[in-house]
Amino acid sequence: MKILTSNFPKLAFLLLLLPLITFSQRRPSGIVSPEVLPDNSVIFRIYAPKAEDVRVVGTWNRRFAPDVMSKKDTLWEVKVGPIPSDMYEYDIVVDGLPMLDPNSKAVTRDGAYIQSRLMVPGGLGDLIDAKQVPHGDLKAVWYDSPTVGPEQRRMFIYTPPGYDQNPKKKYPVMYLLHGAGGDEEVWVNRGRANYIIDNLIAAGKAKPMIVVITNGDVNNTATVLDREAFATPKTTPGGVGAMAAGLFERSLVNDVMPYVEKNYRTINDADHRALTGFSMGGYHTQNISNANPSLFKYIGVMSMGLFSTFRPDGYDKEKHVAQLKALQKNNPKVYWIGMGTDDFLYRTGVELRKLYDEIGFKYTYRENIGNHDWNSWRMYLTEFAPLCFK
Repeated sequence: MKILTSNFPKLAFLLLLLPLITFSQRRPSGIVSPEVLPDNSVIFRIYAPKAEDVRVVGTWNRRFAPDVMSKKDTLWEVKVGPIPSDMYEYDIVVDGLPMLDPNSKAVTRDGAYIQSRLMVPGGLGDLIDAKQVPHGDLKAVWYDSPTVGPEQRRMFIYTPPGYDQNPKKKYPVMYLLHGAGGDEEVWVNRGRANYIIDNLIAAGKAKPMIVVITNGDVNNTATVLDREAFATPKTTPGGVGAMAAGLFERSLVNDVMPYVEKNYRTINDADHRALTGFSMGGYHTQNISNANPSLFKYIGVMSMGLFSTFRPDGYDKEKHVAQLKALQKNNPKVYWIGMGTDDFLYRTGVELRKLYDEIGFKYTYRENIGNHDWNSWRMYLTEFAPLCFK
């Protein structure tokens, strides 16, 4: 193909203009979505002139019922709420196809789930938001994990405000675990753990603490963009098999904790260690604390109950009870259980509490109207963290 040099200025101009054209199509000027009103009602808008059906599906509705948008010329719009103060995830569904809100830059990720974010102020949302308070530091750390494999693995470590200014002060540690399908980023990206702890400390509701946010997926060393793209697949079974393999639990005790206690100014006794997690992380929390009854005085189980159905080699009730009695002798200061009324694991929670009641194992139970979802887990962290290290 022959290109005349006289066309180069025009071609260069078009190449410079193309990104602007694409951007303007994706984010039309003047369209605001979502728009949070003073009463915490929210208006969603999208430019979709050829669409026939547009809806918003968000976690503010625990049944995930869609809010149907109405068309005004080329613009689709719906007003929802008022919505209680919190952080929510949502999709805009255009003719049956879920998509991100093209008018919002705020997106979050949990494993394969990438969705738009809505923040509603005035209550719980203010504990989740990045407020103008002293902030701790968040560092991505690579560490050796021979328990899992020869590769280095990644985790995040949060240090509280003032950590670097006082080199002699030592701190308690919370180990924060995620659910199946997640990774070490999820408690930061969608869980907002560092901002929650910032805001709790600033309000005097939580003690300054170090928070260790691990990657409980033994088949992958790190989140998708921070691991080797063409690494040899792991042989550990996926799904429930990987969750129940026991590798992560042993790694946290044998690899993670020694690294943290060697490289950070931690108070290394059970009175200054907390362990908590949701779903798979709640399962891991139980396994770790049951097998190591003297390590943690603060234990939080979120959205997970009796794990008998997750044992590939069968559930040994006698062994479980013996572990619980050993844990009971070590007298945890807080053993906290949170469960949503619509959680698909709700019955397992009933069975867990039934067993604990049978043997007289003391715990605090918190039940909320909610699903197996981040609205529950973020709230649980805001309630469990203030109970620690008192």
